[in-house]
Amino acid sequence: MEKNTYLKRSLGLWQIVMLGMGWMVPMVVFDTFGIASEASNGLVPLAYMFALVAMLFTAYSYGKMVRAFPSAGSSYTYTQKTMNPHLGFLIGWASLLDYLLIPMVSALLNQIYLTAIFPSVPPWIWIVGYVLIATTINLWGINATANVNTFLIIYQILVIVFFIILGVKELNQGMGDGTLFTSLPFYKPNFQISGVIAAATVLCFSFLGFDAVSNYAEEALNPKKDIPKAVFITAIVGGIIFVVGSYFTQLLFPDVSKFKNPDATAPEISFYVGGKLFQLFFLAASFAGSFASGLASHASVSRLLYVMGRDNVLPKKIFGHLHSRLRTPVYNVILVGVVTLTALLFDLETATEFINFGALIAFTFVNLSVIAHYAVKLKRFKTPKDFFLHIVIPVIGALFVAVLWYNLQLDSFLLGIGWVIIGFIYLLYITKLFKVKLSTLKSSEAGVEKINPDQPENSTVTT
Repeated sequence: MEKNTYLKRSLGLWQIVMLGMGWMVPMVVFDTFGIASEASNGLVPLAYMFALVAMLFTAYSYGKMVRAFPSAGSSYTYTQKTMNPHLGFLIGWASLLDYLLIPMVSALLNQIYLTAIFPSVPPWIWIVGYVLIATTINLWGINATANVNTFLIIYQILVIVFFIILGVKELNQGMGDGTLFTSLPFYKPNFQISGVIAAATVLCFSFLGFDAVSNYAEEALNPKKDIPKAVFITAIVGGIIFVVGSYFTQLLFPDVSKFKNPDATAPEISFYVGGKLFQLFFLAASFAGSFASGLASHASVSRLLYVMGRDNVLPKKIFGHLHSRLRTPVYNVILVGVVTLTALLFDLETATEFINFGALIAFTFVNLSVIAHYAVKLKRFKTPKDFFLHIVIPVIGALFVAVLWYNLQLDSFLLGIGWVIIGFIYLLYITKLFKVKLSTLKSSEAGVEKINPDQPENSTVTT
């Protein structure tokens, strides 16, 4: 990294929110509807409300840690600063499993969508084309990524609004429950709370993305104010879209008996509500969602790799390098593109099995970091307010994440543990069996561009 070359501070609040929304993919509400409806016995909106509440506790923890450490790196940075550098490295390494493979999943989904429309075109062309486009946009800069991402999110939201308009028309004509206002999507006599919780654990993964917002901290114009706001806004706006979208879908389809394939309901939902023409626009929005997710995650993981390279826990000349003019981690962006190309060798199920483990590791340790930093280090737990904010809320967040851990598939857990073992072996190598402290490997100049806003009390800025 050249001296005085920093990530460029250029992102406003709503650009950051849109990058988070890009990760979350608003259209996913229709892809998971069949699975969630079966599990919850027709109470998908209620399950989404449970999931939203669960995620808001962890969102709070992200906001607290961004205020304390307004630099990129997310759970990696927070854990190394508040607990232990070695543990921080392992958390960052585990998070890479989530971040690196989201672009791969996006590539596979795009290939599936486009192959369905153009079956005569070799599938590999769509993956290669996607990687070239996404890599080029990310090389150009975070503003280009944010602007393209914003357009794709707006298109998805417009399609969802149009779906609701068509849905209202069909409900008025007697489709489904035949009414616009009913408590049935939220409450049924003798409903099983266990089924709703089971559905909520699946739907929680629809919220992945609000956490990645923290990786843009060094490119935010006002990180201490905008990043915590963006984390909450992303989670809440995404939750509202999911609840409202699933409410109308549940009214139109009270059960899954109408679907030929309950595990992939989006094509049938759009066809039954709006016919073949609307189905094309609807599936195009699903494609836009997948592309936006890949674009945003490509940018985010490049920043995480950059911070780990800047700290010299990954080879600094490669991972800690910034282009002097574009001020983007060009080598990391290209590397993520190359990794995404391995989608040619995987199927969608295999790729998705890796992702949830990394996300849950990050969620768990961000909650614990709040306790370690504010309650243990700063001793801010002696008043009822501080005890509630710095112990009770993050503990509740961690407990919600524990429920997700309990429901994690065994294959995902075993694959994740294998990845962490590889990281531990690498850690042993770079520390010479822990004889060298990670703190001595770090760059003497962190490379975080100074910010103008006043520091809040007890905050830390790396310079």
